[in-house]
Amino acid sequence: MREFSPEQWIERSLMKTYKGRIYSKYIEAVDTYRLIENGDKIAIAVSGGKDSLLLAKLMQLGKKYGSIHYDYEWIMMDPGYPESFLKQHEHNCMMMGIQPKIYPSKVFEVAESMNPESPCFLCARMRRGFLYAKAKELGCNKLALGHHFDDVIETTLINLFYTGTFKTMLPRAKAENYAGMELIRPMYLIKEADTIRFAKYHHLGMLDCGCAVANNHVDSKRKEMKTLIKDLRQRYVNTDINIFRAAENVNLHQVLGYYDENRRHTFMERFETSDNNE
Repeated sequence: MREFSPEQWIERSLMKTYKGRIYSKYIEAVDTYRLIENGDKIAIAVSGGKDSLLLAKLMQLGKKYGSIHYDYEWIMMDPGYPESFLKQHEHNCMMMGIQPKIYPSKVFEVAESMNPESPCFLCARMRRGFLYAKAKELGCNKLALGHHFDDVIETTLINLFYTGTFKTMLPRAKAENYAGMELIRPMYLIKEADTIRFAKYHHLGMLDCGCAVANNHVDSKRKEMKTLIKDLRQRYVNTDINIFRAAENVNLHQVLGYYDENRRHTFMERFETSDNNE
């Protein structure tokens, strides 16, 4: 029987065992939302967690087997990881056959000192800015992040429950402060349960980010939504799919108001100028 290296076994499983639930979903997202185009140079953000590691591998395979011609840089911003995290991360990368360049920063320290009760928002903004700047420096025109299907629907519910708005995490977006840069999410259609199964199947060390939130020292709204969605999945068939589809099927004639790039529109504005009846 032929022996495979860990890297070869991981690649083989993505093209066979997990092709339907992971690799095909990656290709579907890339094609549906035109996330990658010929000539792109993409900075792939590798945070050290299971999702970004999988993203790095998927994009490596996409370049190897796909028809789109693009280049990429694996980049890792170290916001202040503990040594144990970095050692496990190095082992995981070796197994996956990826070699990200590591760039140190003090994001954890700064975010937790400025907002110790709820550092997540500030931490995320600082990390995103760091990644955009590094991607730009490396000559990239896109930054790829490892957000998955569950991140999308959790974001939808966070906005609904905590901000009173209906909006979601988009598969691609233009960077506001970095001209010519775009953010893409190639794992947009991949469910977190499948990324967990994949990581366990290959005995990849499951890493949190090493910050206070990950260690349950402070509360996290995303953690609340994750728990809520888990409960809803057990109670109602296709709850997660329907939350996702709701953002695809918004009927502007049946909402009280919405914003476009110019201004806010209201139900009464439409009602008073329309001759249509129910």
